[in-house]
Parts: sequence; C-alpha cells; structure tokens
Amino acid sequence: MRRADREVKDSEEILEVLKSCKVCRLGMMDEGKLYIVPMNYGYVYEDGRLALYFHGAREGKKLNLIEKNPTVGFEMDGAHELAEGKTACQYSYYYASIIGNGRAKLITEAEEKSKALALIMKHQTGKEFAELESNTGLGKAVGIIRVEAEEFTCKRHR
Repeated sequence: MRRADREVKDSEEILEVLKSCKVCRLGMMDEGKLYIVPMNYGYVYEDGRLALYFHGAREGKKLNLIEKNPTVGFEMDGAHELAEGKTACQYSYYYASIIGNGRAKLITEAEEKSKALALIMKHQTGKEFAELESNTGLGKAVGIIRVEAEEFTCKRHR
C-alpha cells in the first residue's frame, strides 16, 4: 500500500467502514476479462476474519462465473467528500474503502441462506428481521453467494 499512513488496522474502525458502505463491487473473471457487479451485501466480521454475503437470482452470469472460478475480488467505498484547496493541486478527496480478494461459494443450505438474508437486511436497513432466520423457505427464491475474504485492506482519508 503506497499510502500506509491511511491504512486502517483497528478492528473497530474497519467495522465502521463495513457498516457505512452499502454497495460492494464483486469482481470475477470471464474468459480473461474482468466482470464487476455492484451489489448490496451483509457481512460477518469477527476476529479479523471477514465474510460477505450477497443475494440475487438463482441463475445467471455471476453464478456461472463463480462456479467456473471461485476466486473473486471485492471493493466497497464511502464517506465521500471533496477536500477543497487554494490551488488545483491542493484539492483532495476524503473516503473510506475496503479492497480484497477471496473465494466465493454458492450457498444452497436453507438455514444458511436464511441467516445470510437476515444479515443482508440488517446491514441494509438497520432492522432485525427475525422471520428471515426462522423461515428457511424464503431462501428458495434467491441465490446466495458467500465470499470468505482471504486478504483485505481498509483505507481511510479524512
């Protein structure tokens, strides 16, 4: 990382960035080309380990690409604000971001799908949806992708 002074290593600060971002871009390989999709997400972040959960259709390009190659990249960013300067070169931009890579897995087990949907809804709305965790039938209509981060960095410029 070129700007090590902006790297965030504190778990509480990383959690702040995870909570503040609402869209994560998931990157996959498609016959030697990158395919990047912005998606809403939920997460589990414990003991420095990060798992991201995404939902979508039960079929389609994303799922096909993950089945072929589960190695993915991801990026999320937020806290955007222009930092004004007196000259053009003094302008900057404030942000917070997490960038990493990991392995994606298509979740098929009904109970884990329900828990993932509850995590996604909690993150996106701030509300608990207990019926999602107890209703394993809800997951039948959607596909769930879990990405276990193998490595990631968090960066913040305030």
